Amino acid sequence: MKNFRFYFFSVIFLFPVLMFAQQTITGKVTETTAGTRLPGVGIIIKGTTTGTSTDFDGNYKIENVKTGDILVFSYIGFKSQEISVGNSNIIDVILEESAEALEEVIVIGYGTTTVKDATGSVAAVTEDDFNKGAIVSTDQLLTGKAAGVRITSSGGQPDAEPNIRIRGGSSLSGNNNPLIVIDGIPIDNTNPAGVGNPLSLINPNDVESFSILKDASATAIYGSRASNGVIIITTKKGISGGVKFNFSTSATFGKVGDKINVMDGSTFTKFINEYHPSYTNLLGIDDPSNDLVDDPTTSEIEGRILSNTDWQDAIYRNTISYDHNFSARGSLFNKVPIRFSAGYTNTEGLVKENDYERFTSSVKLTPVFFEDHLKVNFNFKGIVSKKDAIDDGGALGGAINMDPTKPIYNDSSLFGGYYQSLNADSSIDGQWNPLAILMQRTRPEKVKKVLANVELDYKLHFLPEMRAVVNVGVESSEADITESYSQNSLATYKLNNNTSSYIFNPGKNYGENQSIDNRTLDAYLTYAKDLDGDIKSFDVQGGYSYQNFKNDGTKEEYRYNTETGLREVQFDAQNPYNRYYNELNLQSFFGRANLNLLDKYLFTASIRADGSSLFNEDNRWGAFPAAAMAWKMDEEQFIQDLSFINTLKMRLGWGKTGQQDITGAVGFYPSTPLFETGSSTSQYLEGVPLYSAKPFNEDLTWEKTTTYNFGLDFDLFENSILTGNFDVFYRETSDLLAEVPIAPGQGLTDSFVQNVGETESKGFELNLNFNVLNTEDMNLDFYSNVSYARSEVTNLKDVNRITADDSGLPVGTGVNLAYHTVDHQPYSAWVYRQLYDKAGNPIHDAFADFNGDGSVDNDDRYYVALRPNWTFGFGLNFNYKKFDLSSSFRGQFGGQVYNSRRLTSGYVDNAIPNNSNSLSNVLDFYTDSADVNFIDNNGNVKFSDYYLEDATFLRCENIVVGYTIDTVSDKINFRVYGALNNPFIITNYSGQDPENYNSIDDNFYPRPKSFTLGLTMDF
Repeated sequence: MKNFRFYFFSVIFLFPVLMFAQQTITGKVTETTAGTRLPGVGIIIKGTTTGTSTDFDGNYKIENVKTGDILVFSYIGFKSQEISVGNSNIIDVILEESAEALEEVIVIGYGTTTVKDATGSVAAVTEDDFNKGAIVSTDQLLTGKAAGVRITSSGGQPDAEPNIRIRGGSSLSGNNNPLIVIDGIPIDNTNPAGVGNPLSLINPNDVESFSILKDASATAIYGSRASNGVIIITTKKGISGGVKFNFSTSATFGKVGDKINVMDGSTFTKFINEYHPSYTNLLGIDDPSNDLVDDPTTSEIEGRILSNTDWQDAIYRNTISYDHNFSARGSLFNKVPIRFSAGYTNTEGLVKENDYERFTSSVKLTPVFFEDHLKVNFNFKGIVSKKDAIDDGGALGGAINMDPTKPIYNDSSLFGGYYQSLNADSSIDGQWNPLAILMQRTRPEKVKKVLANVELDYKLHFLPEMRAVVNVGVESSEADITESYSQNSLATYKLNNNTSSYIFNPGKNYGENQSIDNRTLDAYLTYAKDLDGDIKSFDVQGGYSYQNFKNDGTKEEYRYNTETGLREVQFDAQNPYNRYYNELNLQSFFGRANLNLLDKYLFTASIRADGSSLFNEDNRWGAFPAAAMAWKMDEEQFIQDLSFINTLKMRLGWGKTGQQDITGAVGFYPSTPLFETGSSTSQYLEGVPLYSAKPFNEDLTWEKTTTYNFGLDFDLFENSILTGNFDVFYRETSDLLAEVPIAPGQGLTDSFVQNVGETESKGFELNLNFNVLNTEDMNLDFYSNVSYARSEVTNLKDVNRITADDSGLPVGTGVNLAYHTVDHQPYSAWVYRQLYDKAGNPIHDAFADFNGDGSVDNDDRYYVALRPNWTFGFGLNFNYKKFDLSSSFRGQFGGQVYNSRRLTSGYVDNAIPNNSNSLSNVLDFYTDSADVNFIDNNGNVKFSDYYLEDATFLRCENIVVGYTIDTVSDKINFRVYGALNNPFIITNYSGQDPENYNSIDDNFYPRPKSFTLGLTMDF
């Protein structure tokens, strides 16, 4: 509430500050083809920063204009027009469409360019292209919108972690996420404690555009953090002239889609009586002490079961979520463009008790001083978020496995009124009530974050071609986590009557406090010159970059105390505050040059030298060069003779980037010999600590990626009916950083990171945009993209394969499905070929003997690529007068998903108690959700390719219908809309959802199907 009051009073304060515009010149702006009025046209008094823009109907007003002033009208896709002000105070303007639509400015590393002058593979996604509807995190705006960019969330949680891959990623054990740059600040790859998605900490309503840098010629200027591409996020800014306000509000109603098809109480009773009749007494019958008669019928048992509980219904809920945003933009003192925004989001997760709340604020100032010689860009973003985290694995898995004949509640106060099955000695039998897991545990995870920077761009008075730019930024966060259990929760009860196995203590069970402090400094000089000869223009740039990352925190971890019989917070004697501290430093020097020859041929060359504190001094620095050229073919006469070609540009690029982000695999100092203090429980003499050497590899060096790119940009036919681009790429990665086994006696551990080998990738991307219809009352356009990317491991030095991270199966410990193997695609499943009978049913524990040696062993396993090579997206935008309709679809061809539910709950013996007093539910055999021929999942069964299913799907991301009301007054416009998000998916996958970032469908948090009602108001 305190945060809400802060935002409220901030808004109230800004009203009188910004409300000082006066009206002098008015008019409307239309376009020549159909006379359509143009919204968002920029109007500025030439030589000043005073200006405004047109409203939804193309109308504008601008103040303090004198006779003789020149008004400049500019709009993307149209020729700019300058008009001198005379005696009339009404000026109507007609703008002419231009092939210079490709003049659209896009942000690149340490600068900007235009689409027509870009030499690298760069995709721009602007506000008009964003996904709409129930948007919680910024990555959701971009999903499915750009070829070669695959964004897969870990599930339907409100802050679900996104898995973002540009052209498939370049590393194996290293980080494969792209570098994210927000208003000039490269953000940390380490999330604050308790944060699944770092992009949920940015208000999507503040985002103006994305620039996606794909090939090395575009990304190399960012060096070591750019091997997997770069996503540059630019936020909205203020305007010169009058003040404009925007308010938006929406309510979203969500529900779970497809559930796992397990048996209900009656069907489960039938199943137990048919396949395990000796266990019928373990069903939830009304009088357990009264044994059933021998060989009871199913109907006799059904008549005595206590419940018919749908445990999935018990943990899921229909949700209501809200999102409110306010922004004001204008100029302070008619000199300083400013934008202020405040937002509040309250999102309910589909699983009970899983809530997410966020307050955001932002301020952006973009003043210009000294007659346009000094440009200042100041950004401040403040975020406060709170997530009620849940034990989703225990609850989701328990809702599938829990006996459906058992009730949710009982009359006992021992477990707070929740039903709990007990062993004969009154200990918990191992099967916990999934709803009690959610309701009797609280884990608020709070984060406060600040993202701020100031950029000074100074054009030298004595040499105006030279600019000096300094950018200073900070990314700081504080996180606090407290986990507690209720006094009567399941967690307070002993397991299997073992007094040394208390699971948790009542009250506080875990605590963590963390602070992250990251600093950025960029300083560079740019010299740009326009010429009249064959060389039309050139610019050179050189500079220095500094980044420092600090992660400092403490944990309170509770352990069992044998003296008290309770779990208490235990501090290690040698680390009394349970503190952790990591620091990483990156420093770089970079340079770039651009040359425009004959206004036809564009050349770019860049180099960056990076130093990382992760490597020792001999291997610390890496050099990453790049070069690219572009040929504006439409400037050639033989192309100009082809009337259907408006613009045509060919691009060639080459470059190297580096990778050093391996901290998740080996700790923070992998190249340095260090000792760590041993535990207080392992001392020869009490109070005298032992020290052990940590593993290290002093020969570690940079992972290096080389990329080649060929591309075409085109604009075809009258009125730009067809626009798009096509890219082909080839990528080689060498000195792969990967964790591999170490021979006994060769190191201080059995495995460690080494530079072990090479991979290669190839593929293509195609974006097509169709401007089908454009009249005064109606317009229709389509967008589409498709991409193909295939990688292969070509060398792993001394080994043939290494285990892939995130590929563990939910049976046993260390049972992995996927491997990186030479001559195969990374992250491929290593499986057996399942054998089937004549009726097409799988034969239990029967697999193909590929080598014909009479036995089935690892030599008979083969590899199946799990990740899809083909991804696509498409959609439409349609407007008829005041109505608008848009939709977005995305999907993938191929890939495989491992259906873990068939593995863990799809066999006959799954229901039999295992050291417990409870039966476990199974997939509904009677509706073909599982195969009755599978008896258990022991031995090689878990590696059967029977569990792999085609992951092809087409998902409708959203359908949005809106209506604009602009008759309230000349100053107020309303838009009301309704949006369906994730309304349907088309797939042959038999499980819950084929879209899994690690291709293993296990305890998946379902994505909600939702409906949003919203209102936006501009005034």
